[in-house]
Amino acid sequence: MTLQKVLLSNGETISYRERDGGEQVIVLVHGNMTSSKHWDILIDELDSKYKLYALDLRGFGESSYHTRVQGIEDFAHDLKGFVDALGLDAFHLVGWSTGGAVCMQFVVEYPGMCKKLVLLASASTRGYPFYGTNANGTPDMQRRLQTIEEVENDAKTKAIQWLYDTNNREGLKSVWNALIYTHKQPDETKYEEYVTDMLTQRNLADVYYSLNRFNISGIHNGLIEGSNKAKNILIPVLVLRGDRDFVISQQMTLEIVEDLRNVATYIPLINSGHSPLIDDLLQLTQQIETFLG
Repeated sequence: MTLQKVLLSNGETISYRERDGGEQVIVLVHGNMTSSKHWDILIDELDSKYKLYALDLRGFGESSYHTRVQGIEDFAHDLKGFVDALGLDAFHLVGWSTGGAVCMQFVVEYPGMCKKLVLLASASTRGYPFYGTNANGTPDMQRRLQTIEEVENDAKTKAIQWLYDTNNREGLKSVWNALIYTHKQPDETKYEEYVTDMLTQRNLADVYYSLNRFNISGIHNGLIEGSNKAKNILIPVLVLRGDRDFVISQQMTLEIVEDLRNVATYIPLINSGHSPLIDDLLQLTQQIETFLG
C-alpha cells in the first residue's frame, strides 16, 4: 500500500495509507515507536465495508517534524487538519496506546465529527506517568519528572534514543520482546519491516513529555490538574486492553472507564499483550467490527 501525503496549514506534511472500501470510514491512529505501518495486518483483515485511513503522526514514519510537539493537543490538532484536508466529517476513530490519548483529545476538542471511538491499549485519561530513574535503574516512584529537559536526560529516554541513534535493530527487538511481543512475535520479514519503521521516529522525548502531562480527567494526576474535558466525550467508546499488557496497566484502563462514565464499554482481550494485532488479530478484529456494527 503506497503512502500518500497531505500538507497541513501549520506547515507539517502528514503521510498516510488509504484502503478503498465501503462508506463507513475508520481513521487509525498509531502509538509511540510505531507509525501507520504497524496497522498493516489489521488493514488487511477488517471487513471490506470499511474505508480505512491510517496516518503517520508528526515526527513518525514519513510525516514531517518541523515544529516539536509540546502536548497531546498538538497531535490532535494535526489529526483535525488531516481529516479536514481529506474532507472527512463523519468517521470512527481507533487509537492505539499513545494514539488513544490523541483520539480522546480530538473528540473533546472537535465534537460531532467522530461517531464511535475504539481505545486499544490506550494511555489513561490521566496520562502516562514518567518517573525518574534510580541509580540502580529502577523507577523512582517518588519523583515524577516535570520538564522536557528532565525527560530528555532521564536514563530510560537516553537508552531508547541511543538505540535509535546507533541504528541498533537487535536492541530495539530486545525492548519489544520484553515489553510488547511477550506472547507472540511477527514473522521475521514483518518484524524487520517494523524495526525499520521504528527507526523513523524523531520525537521520542517529546512524546514521553506529552503523555506525562496529558490529563483530561476531573482530578489532579500527581503532576497537573485535569482539564475535566473527559466528561464531554458523549459518543460510544470501546476500551480494549490485553490481559498480558506490560505497558498499559489495568489501573490505567479502569481510570479511562471511570472518567468516561457510562459511554465506555471495557472488554479485556484474552491472552494478549500490548499488541493484540500480533497476539490475536482475529479476536481484535471481531471486537472492533462488532462494536462499530
